[in-house]
Amino acid sequence: MECLKASSLPSLNIQTALKITQSGKPKPLNFHFSSIPCSSFSLADKKQPKFQVFSTISSTSSTETTNVSDTELETHSQGDKFDWYAQWYPVMPICDLDKRVPHAKKVMGLDVVVWWDRNESAWKVFDDTCPHRLAPLSEGRIDQWGRLQCVYHGWCFNGSGDCKFIPQAPPDGPPVNSFKKACVAVYPSTVQNDIVWFWPNSDPQYKDILREKKPPYIPELDDPSFTKSMSNREIPYGYEILIENLMDPSHVPYAHYGIMRTQQPKKADREGGRPLELMIERLDINGFDGNQEWSRNKFIPPCVFYAYNYSPVDQANGSASSAGTQGKMAVQRKFALVFICVPVSPGNSRLIWTFPRNFGVWIDKVLPRWMFHVGQNLILDSDLYLLHVEERKIMDVGPANWQKACFVPTKSDALVVGFRKWLKKYAGGQVDWRGKYTGALPPTPPKEQLMDRYWSHVVNCRSCSLAYKGLNVLEVVLQVVSIASIAILAAAKQGMMSAAARTTMALLAVLCYASSRWLAHFIYKNFHFHDYNHGFR
Repeated sequence: MECLKASSLPSLNIQTALKITQSGKPKPLNFHFSSIPCSSFSLADKKQPKFQVFSTISSTSSTETTNVSDTELETHSQGDKFDWYAQWYPVMPICDLDKRVPHAKKVMGLDVVVWWDRNESAWKVFDDTCPHRLAPLSEGRIDQWGRLQCVYHGWCFNGSGDCKFIPQAPPDGPPVNSFKKACVAVYPSTVQNDIVWFWPNSDPQYKDILREKKPPYIPELDDPSFTKSMSNREIPYGYEILIENLMDPSHVPYAHYGIMRTQQPKKADREGGRPLELMIERLDINGFDGNQEWSRNKFIPPCVFYAYNYSPVDQANGSASSAGTQGKMAVQRKFALVFICVPVSPGNSRLIWTFPRNFGVWIDKVLPRWMFHVGQNLILDSDLYLLHVEERKIMDVGPANWQKACFVPTKSDALVVGFRKWLKKYAGGQVDWRGKYTGALPPTPPKEQLMDRYWSHVVNCRSCSLAYKGLNVLEVVLQVVSIASIAILAAAKQGMMSAAARTTMALLAVLCYASSRWLAHFIYKNFHFHDYNHGFR
């Protein structure tokens, strides 16, 4: 049963992070979108000096947090500047990419096309623009020779971006396909931790950038003893709001009430919120480390936010091993939350998440991913609208005025304050779009459109897409069976069927029709739109 609870973590269920009590029974922890471990980026806990930086606010009228020991925490000089375009960015998990077709994605305001080059057995990331008439290559196809073909006029490109074929060019004429202007801009790319990453600069000087700088590496995602099912979703609010929400565990009992169970020893209200001891131990241009009672945290800019918790467990009886226990029977129950937040455009971001663990591994092998995604999407939906509106309020006062506009007096906001401090001190206060946007947020669509799961998740998830198609087919089959049963009853002459047979046929028709209606509701609610009204919770 513990393993089953752990696997519902893919539904972001708090009870997946387990703490072993003295009685040997697992006790659910309030473990939500929290934070990350030590600088080695491993699950192994390392003792580090704790400097309580963004801890609490003084009782003055100022709304800015008190930084207790900035000089000890910040190891880089004031002149350091974070370059948003000198970083690796994740595009998509390879489990949700189809090698047969090109995929359109937007990252850092750049329109890119991701496609599988079977000649080089590698994923490629190109500028999503054909050099001929600027048509999107993502609307093209991969031809029989494994080249990316623009379907507007048939121009074909290899994995290096070279144009290999222009149908309109006469074979005995000049080799116009070899001209530099006929080439497609190619971004450096690599696959790490089963995710396609790219470097957002196609200048040839960065062709071998992988030798100098690699994407953040998470060892547990390549460890065969861990399960690591991934998912992704397009989010209708910006990167900054997404990341700080994931760093904020105190909102869980309220924004996700009724979805994520929290069990607290003391409850001051129905939801069970309580003071949280969060602190930051290091903050510099490379991010920060954090500590939150039961977890270690790490923010690796610009995209990775990582939290972990584990308990030593005795395999013999399942009880927690004592500090002095030595022996082969003691194992580490390891569990982590890995969130990868991708800046897409102002007011839009992409979340890739995975929850590696070394227990209950069999569950992910038995149950399809889409079953977990139903719960995960519900959790994302439950605070989606309020965060969408919150972002607009922050834009009204100006991102630079965040600390003045927001009153954050408790330690539970330490990680959020730390992120905002890092953003302001090293990264210009917000994502650098390099003038591609005016700074205005897109208009707010109707709620049903804003929270639609089909276009934000289902079409980008192979598991959910297959389930969606299969369930729709099943709905049609049930309707056909229902209609056929009624037709048979109507066509059958009196005496041709026994009363029992007629009753059975009628029940079958009713049951199939009712099942098709229930299934239609299930499909809409779980693959399209599920409203979440906090007032009725």
